[in-house]
Amino acid sequence: MASSSVERRTVYTRQFDNGLVLLAEPTKAVESAAFTLLSPCGYSVDPADRLGLTSFLCDMAFRGAGPRDNRALVEDLENLGVERGESVSSAHTGFSAATLAASLDEALTIFADVVRRPHLEDGDQLEAARLVCLQEIGGVEDEPSQKLMDELRRRAYPEPWGRTGQGDEPGVTAATVDDVRAHWRRYYRPNGAILGVAGNIDWDRLVAHVEKLFADWKPVTVEDPIEQPAATDSPHTEFEGNQCHIGIAYPTAPYRDPQYLQAWAAVGALSDGMSSRLFTEVREKRGLCYTVNASLQTQLTRARVLCYAGTTAERAQETLDVTYAELVRLGAGIEQGELDRLKARIKSGMIMQQESTSSRSGSIARDWYHLGRVRSLEELGAEIDALTAKTINAYLEEHPPSDFIFATLGPTELVIPK
Repeated sequence: MASSSVERRTVYTRQFDNGLVLLAEPTKAVESAAFTLLSPCGYSVDPADRLGLTSFLCDMAFRGAGPRDNRALVEDLENLGVERGESVSSAHTGFSAATLAASLDEALTIFADVVRRPHLEDGDQLEAARLVCLQEIGGVEDEPSQKLMDELRRRAYPEPWGRTGQGDEPGVTAATVDDVRAHWRRYYRPNGAILGVAGNIDWDRLVAHVEKLFADWKPVTVEDPIEQPAATDSPHTEFEGNQCHIGIAYPTAPYRDPQYLQAWAAVGALSDGMSSRLFTEVREKRGLCYTVNASLQTQLTRARVLCYAGTTAERAQETLDVTYAELVRLGAGIEQGELDRLKARIKSGMIMQQESTSSRSGSIARDWYHLGRVRSLEELGAEIDALTAKTINAYLEEHPPSDFIFATLGPTELVIPK
């Protein structure tokens, strides 16, 4: 990528004595500021009989915190013009917020209360949060494509890393306010937490404010989750109707692997855009399915390519066979024209990311978690420019798609390729 298209920026880093890492990328070209706070509380630490507890806690944390009750907290964030989001991944609960730069300090103060001083009260708020979680679980039952992909992840990743964020109905139903409070005390902690900030900010002022909010937060020592083998039961889930949902997964390079970009670009040729292989070969040429895609999903030490196809029951077996054949064919390599089209989309995305403080705050936090450092957009652009069909094909020759895992959902069981 030409250096003129990416503004040179400095990422500042400060690790506090309690383990909290603060990252910031200041830019004066915008009027906004955004932050992403990753708390080391993911669904992988849910107790086996309380699956969904991390998501339950995430919802409860915003139902009153610090000096604000539920209503006041929501109103104060709205009055600041904060656009916020929360998510639960295998390793983190993520809190994100974007606002005007002048409101950053106050927004950070509110979120410090959310993670450090949530009310977590029994009664109406607890039951309202439980209802939200149960509705999300019920929503999966009404969305067979998500149900299928949840099952594929359960088979593709070892336990507890193949779980779903929403958990299950027995776990959420059984959770008590004491469970929620104990989970918060144990896993909402500074050691392992990452705070990424981007936008029109002053680094010295930010450090002083974050130190005031978080420096006295006490670290907690926890053990890593105990891994168990992935599920090996039947790959087929019975589901009434005339549709069939197909999932295929295979291992690939995680984000921290030096070969990650080669693996990621190969998947891009497979499934990025209407000229990609899966769209062209499976949907356009043969008309086998109404949707087909693949994506590289990474955790810290492992990653999987997850492929999905939705089709009719009558065409399900052919769809499975053709999709699988395309995944195998990827091992033979890609063409330069496929990479050129992919690079054009990547660069457009990077320019938009450069203009989004929300996107950058999340990116720098993610980089630190996976790499222990932050790549500049200029560095990332140079790495993408260095990609060639030759380098990608060398990676594919050494690491062709293999060790496939399958999951199907529909009215009839399919023949799984050997």
